[in-house]
Amino acid sequence: MAVAETSGLDPVLGFALVGVLGVGSQWLAWRLRMPAIVLMLAAGLVVGPGLGLLDPSREFGDLMQPMLAIAVAIILFEGGLTLNFHSLSDAATGVRRLVLIGGPLGWLASSAALHWAAGLSWESSAVFGGIMIVTGPTVIAPLLRQARLKRRPAALLQWEAIVNDPVGALAAVLAFEVVVVLRDATSVGAAITDMVVGIAMAVALGAAGGWGLARAFRNALVPEYMKVPVLFVLLLAVFAVSDSILHESGLLAVTVMGLWIANADLPSYAELRRFKEHATILLVSGVFILLAANMDRSTLLAMDWTTLLFVVSVILIARPLPVLVALAFSNIPWRERLLVAFTGPRGVVLVAVAGLFGERLAALGVADGNRIAMLAFALVAATVVLHGFTLTPLARLLGQRATETPGVMIVGGSRWATALGLALRKLDLPVLVSDPNHAHLRLAREAGLDTFWGDILSEAAEHKLDFVTYDKVIAATDNDAYNTLVATDLAPEFGREHVFQLKRMRQASARHALPATLGGQKIAADETYFEANARLAEGWEFRVTKLSAEFTPEHWRERNPEGVPVADLGPGGTLRLLGPEDKVKETEDTRLLFLAPKREERKEDRRDENGNDTLKGATAAGR
Repeated sequence: MAVAETSGLDPVLGFALVGVLGVGSQWLAWRLRMPAIVLMLAAGLVVGPGLGLLDPSREFGDLMQPMLAIAVAIILFEGGLTLNFHSLSDAATGVRRLVLIGGPLGWLASSAALHWAAGLSWESSAVFGGIMIVTGPTVIAPLLRQARLKRRPAALLQWEAIVNDPVGALAAVLAFEVVVVLRDATSVGAAITDMVVGIAMAVALGAAGGWGLARAFRNALVPEYMKVPVLFVLLLAVFAVSDSILHESGLLAVTVMGLWIANADLPSYAELRRFKEHATILLVSGVFILLAANMDRSTLLAMDWTTLLFVVSVILIARPLPVLVALAFSNIPWRERLLVAFTGPRGVVLVAVAGLFGERLAALGVADGNRIAMLAFALVAATVVLHGFTLTPLARLLGQRATETPGVMIVGGSRWATALGLALRKLDLPVLVSDPNHAHLRLAREAGLDTFWGDILSEAAEHKLDFVTYDKVIAATDNDAYNTLVATDLAPEFGREHVFQLKRMRQASARHALPATLGGQKIAADETYFEANARLAEGWEFRVTKLSAEFTPEHWRERNPEGVPVADLGPGGTLRLLGPEDKVKETEDTRLLFLAPKREERKEDRRDENGNDTLKGATAAGR
């Protein structure tokens, strides 16, 4: 607990403060381009043990534990909802090795580090060690963007984080069930029976909930506007019923339910994923703030050399060893193996789950259960800060840093898309042209551009394309509705400021027009598909020039009065796609991509071997 005082905050004010601190930290981290976990940890410690302003146990009393339990249940359900088995089967061999071999080995190694380095009992070590195999998906993403790793090591780290999220949660839940049953049972035989029956019931209940929900959704027994509320209520019901059958088995049940729904091929799956993304941001940040604020000042001051030894042993042994064993004898080069082995930041899911289990273990009489939250915070803070500073230098040392700037994905094959793709490639940027129509990609293929034949929003695209390579999207098909769908659907993943689309055709009737709030940013002259391609047919072309102190944007405008800026690439490798109202950067060595009429052929290039102007001769002959 934080600082003890006679009176505290009003519970409503306490809830509001937790929400403001959690979401505010997430937003500020986005603005500062840094891991949100660092700011959330700082905020929770300041208002809790630091200032004594918020003491969750004091403010919320008996509601504290049920709130944490339900929040963690939803977080684990979200983890299960993330794991589609098609993803695992389609993933590279390295990812399967990391999950199927590295996961169990990591559990054992982490438990050993907790027991021998941190001095925890085997009961606490087994439970905490299970969730420790999770490398935070929300932490890995910004680190990968910052470090600009090559494609394969980046994909390995990203997929490991996604797939191991529910796997680690399941490991921790199973270990906790074993501890609960062994402590409550009167004999070993009774313990085994209770555990098997309880786990089987939890799995069956979770599977039944997922199956029933999928069947109801598929047969239109639930209207669209009620699908998310029904999902939420069923989730709580499965959690509560399973918990009543076997104490703490509800977490296992909701994880299984999430796995079932993720693999049920539901048409509403995208909407359900949006719900879980929004809910998880609120709940994870809230749980993190609550656990940090609930830390006791004396517990923080009691951190000693064993905590440091534990963190060091995880970073140097418990993480690298299982990864190196899992990837041994694979076709992955040793430099990539080393990079993956020594990159394992932990995130907020670890703290949320470990904090809850620590409280529950302490309630069961496991003396060191209350140390788990403190060790989780120490591990998360150390790994996030360490990898934030060392991943880029380590990748550079091992030669695993991508030299190229993240590129552009153009959705829609056309003359305009191909010409723009070739111009972007002159800036040494990766370019992908995608289209569901194979014939529309002919020009791009002939020009040597990377292409994807299929729907960019399909599950196949998600599995086959490396989205980390691209950080900007241009929706440029001849279908305005599809362009708007692409821009709207990909905006949460790429960021709305990085998603663009060609101008929509003006509709004769307002009832046929798409909502103005949907779609992407304007690009170049803000022209429709047909206007943009017609401009090229009239002789316009994409060009690239370099700006300097001697050749400023003003000089460029004087030489190209009709020129339309399309993009600029700064000397630091920062690409901006420009709209009609954007100004070109005036930084020296900026490269500008623009659209302009073709230059008239210079007279010197038109002279024949005798020095005569061939154009004049051709004109005279035509007369």
